[in-house]
This record gives sequence, structure tokens and C-alpha cells, in this order.
Amino acid sequence: MKQLDERLRGHYAQLSPQEQRIADFVFDHYDDLIGYNSAELARLSGVSKATVSRLFKRLGYDTYKDMRSEMRTLRQSGMPLTDVRDAVQGNTLLARHYKQEMANLTQWVNALDSTHFGQVVNALCESQRIFIIGLRNSYPVALHLRQQLLQVRSRVQLLPQPGQTFSEELIDITPEDLVVVVAFRRRPRIIRPLLQQLQQRHIPTLVMCEPQAQPTLGLARWQLCAPLDSVSAFDSYSAANSLVNLLSNAVLHELLSNGRQRIHQIADLYGELDELEQR
Repeated sequence: MKQLDERLRGHYAQLSPQEQRIADFVFDHYDDLIGYNSAELARLSGVSKATVSRLFKRLGYDTYKDMRSEMRTLRQSGMPLTDVRDAVQGNTLLARHYKQEMANLTQWVNALDSTHFGQVVNALCESQRIFIIGLRNSYPVALHLRQQLLQVRSRVQLLPQPGQTFSEELIDITPEDLVVVVAFRRRPRIIRPLLQQLQQRHIPTLVMCEPQAQPTLGLARWQLCAPLDSVSAFDSYSAANSLVNLLSNAVLHELLSNGRQRIHQIADLYGELDELEQR
């Protein structure tokens, strides 16, 4: 009989995006899964309880409790549960990549100051408008942050608009607003004078960059750092996107009532406009 992780891998390509979120969480927390009930797994995966039930029925379990009973029986019998980490042992490229990714995540989580982070979340919630800037490799991170925050609150903009310069965009920004400058290496030269200008005008600013960017860090009120270290020539942005995920979820938690209402309204519009494929 196949264990849970084998069933998930066999079905993964056919799962819906929401079901894949559950599968990804299970792979990352396999040793702890036996301690979660279905409601907790749904909450931690960011999906509905119904989606959890639907997934485990697809995998051949009558109920979620049946899966937990199976895992409990295997553990009590002394049979080792398959661990996703078995696939990343040794000195293969995959193993070295996995270890570096985990090291990056561990580094930024350990360096995160809860008071500092709380101030950032508060600013993201209470600012009149949020302007997010990201150039070159920082652009995808900035775009993702904007799209996530826009689910929860209004007036979140990405600067500059395509083909435009900064000056026309910056002239109307006030101290009631917040500017988030995503400035991972290699930064265009405009980033430093841009931060200096925002500082001179007393515009609240958050900079997101790698820990080594000390000259950049001192030019903003708040700083959040994520390492980009990789085993190859290309930087890894996994930690940066994980930080974006944490920020977005923290803002949603603080604006839970209005945020949920906004999310539901957006979902209704998706349906009315038939914008997204239903799965």
C-alpha cells in the first residue's frame, strides 16, 4: 500500500492549484502532519476545509482521519515514514540547492526583529497609499508584493509606469503615504538618489534587499533583508518571495474583516468577468 507522500507525488500534476498548496505544505511538514487536524491543515495551507477533504478522498482515503490513523499505525509499528528529505541527501546539485535554500530561509527568519516587523506591517495597513518600486531582478518581487497587498487593501501602486520616469510619479507622494523600494542586487544607480530624495522629503520608506546592502539600508526608515545566496551563478529569490508572503499574510491578519470582504468582492468580479478558469 502506498504511503501518503507517494500518493501525493503520483497525483500532483492532476491536482488543482489549491490542492497543490496542501501537497506542498505536506511535503514541507511531513514529520509533523500527524499532529494537525483537517481544520488546522486547511488554515496553515491557506485553503478551505472542504478542499482538504476533497484532496484526501482523491488520494483514496474515506476521511482525513483515516489518513492520520494510517500514519499513526505505521509510526507505532516502527516502520519509518518516507521523508521528503531522503531525496536531497549527498552532494548532488539538488541536495546542495535544497540545503542552501533552507539556509537562506533560516537566516532571514532568525534575523527578523518582531518589533521592527510589526512597525512595517502597521505602516502597510495604515498608510494612505502604498507605492512599490522594483527594477531589474527586483521587479518580479515588487510586482508579487503589489498583487498580494491589492487583495487586502486599496491604493497600492507599482512605480514607475511602463516607459515613464520617476519624477512625475514621486512629486505627489506625501508623508501620509508609504514607499516600498525592492532593491536587491544588482541595483541600478537611480536607487540611491531615489532613497535620498524620499528621506529628504520625510516620506516613510521600507527597503527590501539582501543583508550585504549596508549603504542602502541606512537610507530607509525600515529594512527587511532576505539572502539571495545560491549554489550556482544565478541568485535565488525564494527567501525574498517567502518574505513577501509573510508580509502579505500579516497585513491580511491585521485587516481581517475588511480584507476578507475585499477578497470576496474581487472573487465575485472574477466570476462576473469570467477572468479565471474554474477548477
